[in-house]
Order: sequence, then structure tokens, then C-alpha cells
Amino acid sequence: MGKIYESISELVGGTPLLRLKRYEQKYGLRAEIYAKLEYFNPNQSSKDRIAVAMIEDAEKKGRLKPGDTIWELTSGNTGIGVAAVAASKGYSVRILLEDDANEERFRTIRAFGGEAVTFSEDPALSKALNNPDYSFVYAVKKFKEAVKEEKRDIFFLDQDNNDANPNIHETTTGPEIWEDTDGNVDFLVAGTGTGGTISGAGKYLKQRNKNIKIVSVQPGPLTRKNLENPDGEGIPGIHALDCIPEERIPHTMNMDIVDEFFNVEAKEAKQAAREVARTDGILVGYSSGAALYTARQLAQRSENEGKKIVVILPDTGLRYFSTDLFDV
Repeated sequence: MGKIYESISELVGGTPLLRLKRYEQKYGLRAEIYAKLEYFNPNQSSKDRIAVAMIEDAEKKGRLKPGDTIWELTSGNTGIGVAAVAASKGYSVRILLEDDANEERFRTIRAFGGEAVTFSEDPALSKALNNPDYSFVYAVKKFKEAVKEEKRDIFFLDQDNNDANPNIHETTTGPEIWEDTDGNVDFLVAGTGTGGTISGAGKYLKQRNKNIKIVSVQPGPLTRKNLENPDGEGIPGIHALDCIPEERIPHTMNMDIVDEFFNVEAKEAKQAAREVARTDGILVGYSSGAALYTARQLAQRSENEGKKIVVILPDTGLRYFSTDLFDV
């Protein structure tokens, strides 16, 4: 009998690297760009990795028990991965999504039997959102306090402070990149949300070759949504971390491993996502577009001629058809 899997958890990881030849040709690039296509995970994003890792780590430690309800805060993809893995293991889930999360995320979580609500619909997070000291780290703190007051059996995964997040990228994503390139990689480019991907994969790659450059992709000043720029469009799933107080940086982010923080505006991210769909036939989301735009800028630098750039494209563009991402 052929290979038969017993759980979707067994399908996570092992995603392919694809050289973006026609995208390189479009811009006359002399460096090579290799895309790590994380939408090949069963629920079409890199967050499947941490969903499995955080849930199974909690089970092994006896912190997550049958009958518990899993709670998580997310911009979307982590919630989808958690809802799917939880369904396969028989857990109930309650996922709280950022208010501007697009409709596909809510519908997908609910399709897996999970509860999906916005931050504003949760009493604790609603108060946090209206506080002048608001940050995602502040919101998590307030949410933890609210969870403790609940009388139900709840386990909060807490991706921003859960070591299983970067650890799974250190033990899977990093080694996959190293093995698939035979160690011939000069740059790792990845968007930074919780920081788990870049911290874990970057740590592994730096241990194998200290000269590999780690580049963190974040929203540019015009795109960041904050008190000074309330109309900023944002880029779902990634945040600017090099300009905020240390206490607001997620525990899962290792700032010391990053060689360069690269700012990308929303229009640049959209352009790159649209272009690679037409040049190489891959459909990816906003943050993938931002990462690809960054890789292109690196590839255009004269000192990087002949270098090999691995860029992590974290999710599928199919999750953005209710937005203007592909309105061309």
C-alpha cells in the first residue's frame, strides 16, 4: 500500500523552493530569487507550521487537555491553521481577528467549526483598542488577564510569546532551505509579524553559515497604521518592529538576528504580487508581495550580482479576492 497519512498535521512543512526565472528576466536581475512557497501547506500558509507546533507542544506538556477550548489572537492565517488542526484533534476554538481582517479569514475559520470574532467584539480587547497606549503586545496582556477570569477550560496559544513558534521554523523551515539549496544561499528574506519565521529559520541558517544575510520586511512609513497615520493601509500579517519600544516587541522576535530592516509600501507589495502571478504563475498575498519586492531590490544591488536570495512567500492569493489586491 502506498503512503497514507493519518492527520493533516503530518502534511505540514516540506514546501518547495521555486526559482522565479521570468520575474528575474522581467527586471533583468543578476541575482537569483528562490521563492519558498508556503501555500503548499495543507491550509495554504506558513502558519500551519506554528499551529501544529504550539498545539502539540501544549499537549506534550499537559497544558492542553481533551475538552479544552483553544483561544488565539491573530491577523488571520494563524487562526485558520489553528482552527484546522484543532478540528482534526477534536478541540473547540475561539479565534479573535484584527478588525480589518478580510472576510475569507472569518469564513474559513468558521468552516472548520471555529468561532471567529473581531477584536472589537471582545470586551477586553475592545478596551485595549481604545487605550492610547495600544499595541498588539498591550492587547495580548489585557487578553491574558481576561482569560484568567474565565470559568471555562481555556488554553491561550499566545503565538507572540510561545517558544514553539520560532522553534518549529528552526527545526523545519531553516533546514528545508539549507538542504534544498545545498547550503548555497546568501540571503533570507521574510516578513515580520510575530517574528517566529525569520527568528527560527534565520537562527538555523546563521548557525550553518554566519555570512548569510537575514532581511526583515516591514510596512513602510506611509503604509503603517498608527495614531499619526490612522488611514494607513497596512500590510496584513507584518509589522514595523525596528521603530517601537523594546517592551512592545514580541518575545518570539529576535531582533539581533536581522541584518537589515526593509520598508515596503502597500502599493509596492501589491504590484509585486500581481506581477509574479503573471510572470511565474504563482498566486500570493500582500505580505508575500512585500517580501518579493524586497528580494527584487536586493537583487538589483550591484554588490549582489550572482547571489542567491531565498524569499519566504507565506500564503496564497486566493485568500484576498474580497480585497483590491488583484483589482487590475
